[in-house]
Formats: sequence, C-alpha cells, structure tokens
Amino acid sequence: MDILIYGATGMVGQGVLLECLRADDVKSVTVVVRSPLAESHPKLRQIVTTDLLSPFTTNEMSQYAACFFCLGVSSAGMTEAQYSKLTYDLTLDVASRLYRVNPAMAFIYVSGAGTDSSEQGKSMWARVKGKTENALLAKGFASAWMFRPGMIRPLNGARSKTTSYRVLYQILSPVLPLLKRLFPRAILTTEDIGKAMLNLVRYGNQKAILETEDIGRMAKFSR
Repeated sequence: MDILIYGATGMVGQGVLLECLRADDVKSVTVVVRSPLAESHPKLRQIVTTDLLSPFTTNEMSQYAACFFCLGVSSAGMTEAQYSKLTYDLTLDVASRLYRVNPAMAFIYVSGAGTDSSEQGKSMWARVKGKTENALLAKGFASAWMFRPGMIRPLNGARSKTTSYRVLYQILSPVLPLLKRLFPRAILTTEDIGKAMLNLVRYGNQKAILETEDIGRMAKFSR
C-alpha cells in the first residue's frame, strides 16, 4: 500500500513514518513537509512545500490507501480563531481535497485525550479538536478514525518540536519506561501509534474514535 503522511516532522509523525518504512506491505510513503527530513529511505518521497493544500496532481492523490494526519500545533497563547485556522481549517481543507479525488482512502487524524465531541465544553483546544473530528467523520471517507492518545513515550529518536514538551519528556524520560510497564493501558509509544494506524488500514475497526487503550490494542492486533 501507498501511504501519505502530514506532520512527519513532529514527534508522533516521526514515529508513524518509521513504522511505515519498516512495514513489508507498505510500498511507498509520501510525506508533505515544510522543511526536508534528514531521513533517507528507498520507500520515502518528500514533498517540501509551503502550500500544504496543493502539492499533488489528481493522479497522485488517487493512489494512496491512507492519509495519516499527524500535523498539529499547541494552543498555548492562541485565540480560538487562530487555533481553529491551524487546526480545523487546515485539516478540513486537506481532507476535502483528498476526498474529492480519492473517497475510498482511509483518513486517520491524531487529536488527543480529552477532545470534546460536544464542541460545547470550557476547554478551547478540546472544542476545536472535537469540531475537527466531527467534520472528518461526516466527510464521507470509506474509513476514518480519530486517535486520542494521552501520554506518549517517544522511541527510536522521535522528539517533539515544541520546546516545553521536549523539556517535559527529558524530565520524565527516566520514569516513562517504568510507567509504561506499570500502566500499559494508559501510556502509548510512538511505535504503538504507528503500528495501530497500519493495522487499521489492514484490518479495519468499527469504532471510529480510539482512546489510548483502543490504540494500544490495535497496535497489537493481528489476524
């Protein structure tokens, strides 16, 4: 299968990309990035562009089995309008363009634990993420899944682009492996997320919104 990834420079996207490159049944991986990755691999194709909406021809977009949308920003210091533009508007613009050409593809979106499906809660980021999830699920893709990970342990060199998150992970790095062993259902790794995405494309799942425990189970799923 051919996979398309948005957000491959972020911590989650880095982990997802690595699992795609490792998978025997993934023929090619195309990443859309604003700055080039240091990663080099025979399967990997990089599209470096400032215009994330229009990097492909129609024929190119029709080839992908799935889009793994790992692109996201912190809401810290933003108004709801600013955050919505970078979260809801951008995601739906990309999804709409892909859907028009390839509605049969799977679309997997990474939001986060605590996302508010009602769109009415007090937390601004959770409302916007919930609105984004709801719109994606209503879009009409053959398959669409929303990922809501909580605590994530980065593996295999994956690291956050956000300074505050990098500091937090540095502080927690000595205890995260222990916490993962003690609470395996509460903590995911970047490897888990990548494997779960690929298994969803391979095997499907009737549940559209996957919380941390669901993602962990899907990472280990096989037939």
